[in-house]
Amino acid sequence: MADTTGTKTKLTEDNNFAELFENSLKQDIPQQGQIVKGKIIQITKDFVIVDFGYKLEGQISLAEFKDYEGEITVQENQTIEVYVDNLENTDGLAILSKEKADAYKIWDHLEEAMSKDGVVEGVVINKVKGGMMVDIGVKAFLPASQIDVRPVTNLDHLVGKRFKFKILKLNKRKGNIIISRRVLVEHDRDQVRREILQNVVEGAVMKGTVKNVTDYGVFVDLGGVDGLLHITDMTWGRVGHPSEMFSVNDEIEVKIIKVDAASGKISLGLKQLTPDPWEGLADKYPIGTKIQGKVVNIADYGAFVALEPGVEGLVHVSEMSWTKKIKHPSKIVNVGDAIEAVVLDMDTSVRRISLGMRQVHPNPWDTLEEKYPIGSRVKGSIKNVTEFGLFVGINGEIDGLVHVSDLSWTRRLRSPSELFQKGEEIEAIVLNIDKDSERFSLGVKQLKEDPWPKIKKNYQIGKKLDGKVLGATDQGLEIEVEEGVEAYILAADLPEELQKDLSKRYSVSDSIHAIVHTIDEKEHRITLGLVTD
Repeated sequence: MADTTGTKTKLTEDNNFAELFENSLKQDIPQQGQIVKGKIIQITKDFVIVDFGYKLEGQISLAEFKDYEGEITVQENQTIEVYVDNLENTDGLAILSKEKADAYKIWDHLEEAMSKDGVVEGVVINKVKGGMMVDIGVKAFLPASQIDVRPVTNLDHLVGKRFKFKILKLNKRKGNIIISRRVLVEHDRDQVRREILQNVVEGAVMKGTVKNVTDYGVFVDLGGVDGLLHITDMTWGRVGHPSEMFSVNDEIEVKIIKVDAASGKISLGLKQLTPDPWEGLADKYPIGTKIQGKVVNIADYGAFVALEPGVEGLVHVSEMSWTKKIKHPSKIVNVGDAIEAVVLDMDTSVRRISLGMRQVHPNPWDTLEEKYPIGSRVKGSIKNVTEFGLFVGINGEIDGLVHVSDLSWTRRLRSPSELFQKGEEIEAIVLNIDKDSERFSLGVKQLKEDPWPKIKKNYQIGKKLDGKVLGATDQGLEIEVEEGVEAYILAADLPEELQKDLSKRYSVSDSIHAIVHTIDEKEHRITLGLVTD
């Protein structure tokens, strides 16, 4: 038998050497999940091809090497570090990643920054759904709500800009990072606010920029802290809306009115930079002074008139005319009208001035009785007919009233319109003038002699007469005893069987045989009884 011991020993040594050699090669050949160095050997349309040793090549998406402007940031023959994602794909190439290599290198730094509440810097790459992508060494997501303290409407202008950020969430396994700029902005703003509040003194004058315009005022940036300029502190005069005076980004100078250290609120004033126009106003416009002004506003109760910037007075509707009954001030004046008025009253403590337009002219009531003595005859046009009388315009000055009871001596009118119409020219007698109450009483019936003394003489109680029915109501019958003279038969004075349905029983112009029951010369009234025999 041949000796095979030496042969076996040699085979065993060869096998061990091959295994050791293979193991050494495995230790040196890059493995999946490692970071290795490689040289860029080719840049194609979509990929960067990298030789990372041991005759191994891999590809990386070209998108990983483009900056925010779309420019390629590497070149052939450049050495870079890459992460081995997969040792071989269907094309025999390894799948590599430059971003993951960078991410793993920077990850420890980011975790440390987050644990120590630190700050990282980065460049905004592009806009994505819900926010922006930022390069902080690796790609991180910046939600739109975390960009600034105020909503940012235009995100595109942020692309390419470098900012500091705070890491909110970090997931190394998933490779997700969420960052915030707003947190740092708020912190800086609060710090600046505290510093400014310590130095802001009530009464100081500061420059600022209008940041927002609202219905009640404008917010002004004083260099890191905002103050409110309320609409009532913008001008001593009238302003309808803050937008009439200010626009966003206007540079203005304001006065610090009040600082609330607890809440951080600052109240500002603009009108306080100029003297108060109401100071010394009573000496400037004594009561009785005639002024000129412009109508700036009209209300139901009167018109507001600007005497000078910041000073307005009110002409009450009752002080606009001596003679006209004005329903609304707009019937007399309009906004923008230049008018004359007289100062009637002033209370500077409540910033109130009462003006009168009618006082510019003499009060026609003062001379009315002199022009139209009691008992004199006047002529005028009927301006209005009401249930209680006629309003008559006398020479375009003052309206006189003819009460219904002063229209006729003998007729009891249901309405003045039975005898008169609007626009009709009439003559009347002046009965009374009450200057205090501004009443001008006229009479039409007084143009003729009072017939009642004669009527009383002609119609003695007990006298029988014939008359005609003028009307019938449930209260009785209205009888004409002669032209222009009326009498009444009360229903209660009729026989019981005739007291009901008078309007059906009697017609206008029916003849009636009656007897005089009473006659009242003062009340101008005759009552009759029905004669049935």
